[in-house]
Amino acid sequence: MSAHSLVAKHVEAALVEASALSISDDVVARCLLSEAIRLFKRSRPDDDIAAELTAAAENLDDDSPMSFMRP
Repeated sequence: MSAHSLVAKHVEAALVEASALSISDDVVARCLLSEAIRLFKRSRPDDDIAAELTAAAENLDDDSPMSFMRP
């Protein structure tokens, strides 16, 4: 099992459990983001974390080429 598959399985379980408690997917996503940042802080400087999040935000559109790729 890949790391992504492992995490996706747990995220799906968290969403199901949250839904049963009337907690929205958006709230779960914000909590997951906070936890991801907490994990990053264990071994990465803040500017590196900010760059990671910025790169993710700049590549939200699945239909656009990645910003680091040349057209």
